[in-house]
Amino acid sequence: MRRLTAETRVHAAELILPVFVREGIRQPQPIPSMPGVVQHSLDSLRAAVSEAAEAGVGGVMLFGVPEVRDAVGSGATARDGILNVATRAVVAEVGDAVVVQTDLCLDEFTDHGHCGVLDDSGRVDNDATLERYRDMALAQAEAGSQLLGLSGMMDGQVAAVRDALDAGGFVDTAVLAYAAKYASAFYGPFRDAVDSQLRGDRRSYQQDPANGREGRREARLDLEEGADVLMVKPASSYLDVLAGIAALSDIPVWAYQVSGEYSMVEAAAAHGWIDRERAVLETLTSIRRAGADAVLTYWAVEAARWSR
Repeated sequence: MRRLTAETRVHAAELILPVFVREGIRQPQPIPSMPGVVQHSLDSLRAAVSEAAEAGVGGVMLFGVPEVRDAVGSGATARDGILNVATRAVVAEVGDAVVVQTDLCLDEFTDHGHCGVLDDSGRVDNDATLERYRDMALAQAEAGSQLLGLSGMMDGQVAAVRDALDAGGFVDTAVLAYAAKYASAFYGPFRDAVDSQLRGDRRSYQQDPANGREGRREARLDLEEGADVLMVKPASSYLDVLAGIAALSDIPVWAYQVSGEYSMVEAAAAHGWIDRERAVLETLTSIRRAGADAVLTYWAVEAARWSR
């Protein structure tokens, strides 16, 4: 009777697996703050995305971890940069089975760890960063990415990337706008995952956790600029924001269940304090219930199998 009358379901096709690929390694490297998650080599990445495809997940989101970084994140646009190389490998492996997605942001590639280019005063230069994003968009689309995840939170990034893609002939490449991305404490383990070089914080361009209306305003701006999908990040602490954006949007709305959300459940389950599977499915169900059409989660493969 519960199954028959359930209002919300978690389906494999609505789950997206974030994966990390690191340049210069031959074996996957565990991420201590994210038990069960690794930095992949190119070979282990191919195996991981094949496993995800077999489980029926809807997509994979790729993050690159380069060996060398510089002030403008040159590796992000290099044809032989790790993310672009990995994208081509994943498209060849599973491009007909899942939506291959790429993170479009400079933070993994800069030696200062910020999501954009810095000016002479050490502040993120929004407009100079947009030029880098345009180049990144073309590099990722040429590598075969089917959807670009604009996570940098620069003003005007959706319009800039859409313009670059259309001018370059990539009219079918979709744009995922991180419309409401908050300056959250829950990103800590992710910074281990990408070996972040961040000094300071990102509160000058990510949103204040106190502001819900601001998230909805940012979503409306991204809609006007031509986004194909809107994102709310993090998920569990921002279900009100997610519900509000889902109510105003006429395009898909996704949510990212971030590293801190993952690691808290894993840590509690490891101590026997909670039932791991029930907790995972409850968190995913609550995110879907709040209005997410799809969820990025590190549990995507497991949850996809459980949903069957």
